[in-house]
Amino acid sequence: GPVLLEFFGSRWRSDKPVFCPSLLGTTPTLAAMGSVKTLTVKMHLAKKLKQNRPLPQWYRMKTGTKIRYNKFRRHWRRGKIGL
Repeated sequence: GPVLLEFFGSRWRSDKPVFCPSLLGTTPTLAAMGSVKTLTVKMHLAKKLKQNRPLPQWYRMKTGTKIRYNKFRRHWRRGKIGL
């Protein structure tokens, strides 16, 4: 088949198509993120990784707070970052 190319930062990557059951019946695509990342993308992903955690227990028990959970939690498959 044809070689699929996707642009990541300042490099072109050629790779085999990745099977994704949710994309059945559509054109074959590559995985959303390649192994070659720019520093900016890597820092952005690291920040999102650190933000995606539950609220500390000591903060929940603090007097006078109404925040009980992190409403911005993101599931790796459902909520996409948008890079």
